[in-house]
Amino acid sequence: MEKVYTEKAPAAIGPYSQAIKTGGMLFTSGQIPIDPATGNVVAGGIKEQSERVCKNLKEVLEAAGSSFKKVVKTTCFLADMGDFAAFNEVYGTYFTEKPARSCVAVKTLPKNVLVEVECIALCD
Repeated sequence: MEKVYTEKAPAAIGPYSQAIKTGGMLFTSGQIPIDPATGNVVAGGIKEQSERVCKNLKEVLEAAGSSFKKVVKTTCFLADMGDFAAFNEVYGTYFTEKPARSCVAVKTLPKNVLVEVECIALCD
């Protein structure tokens, strides 16, 4: 197993890695809308937060030799299922290959953000 780390995505805020590569697969930890330059949650609503989450995932995927085109499964967590349509607008611009997905509403997310996304992808 190989730990993946990039300074272009937020550092882990607990005892975990940004991602793990093993057997040609990449398993990312959930990304939340933290700006890696400031360490702060981005301002705005679900669209702004979803955009930051996808940018963070992009950096982790690329650091591991993967990309959105190689994602096979995502798990998406929303603080409010009322944000589902707006989240999908942003999500769809990144995950154009339409990987398998689960999307659930949860009571609370770290730092009280509105969205968190994790993925499984093929990697080099």
